[in-house]
Amino acid sequence: MRISFCPQRCESSLTVTKSGDILTINGDPVDLSGIPDGATLAADAVSNEFVVGEVERISGELHLTLLLPHGPNPSQAVAFPAPLADVPDGPLQIPRDPEPEPEPEPALTDVTEPEE
Repeated sequence: MRISFCPQRCESSLTVTKSGDILTINGDPVDLSGIPDGATLAADAVSNEFVVGEVERISGELHLTLLLPHGPNPSQAVAFPAPLADVPDGPLQIPRDPEPEPEPEPALTDVTEPEE
C-alpha cells in the first residue's frame, strides 16, 4: 500500500490503522479489498471524508491519498509530507507536529488594601 497525504489546515485529527486492505480511519473501517488490479475508484465512492483523490490498485498495490489535518504553523514534514510506501499492518506513522504547549497561567499577585 502506498499512501500520500494532502495537507489541510483544520482542527480535525487523524488516526489510521491498517489491516491488510482495510484502513480504519478515526474508528471508521474502510475496506478497499474489492478493488481489482488495474482498477480506479473515485474518492466520492469511498465513504470517508479523509480519503481524497482516486484509489487505485497498481500491480497489486493500493495507492491512495489521505487528508492530513494540521494546525496554523505546520512544520516542513507536515506541510510537505513524504508518502508512506510498503505500509505494514498496524497503526500508521502519520506526520504530525507536537501539540502546542498550553499558555502558562498568569501569576496572581496579592493586592491588599493599604491600611489607614
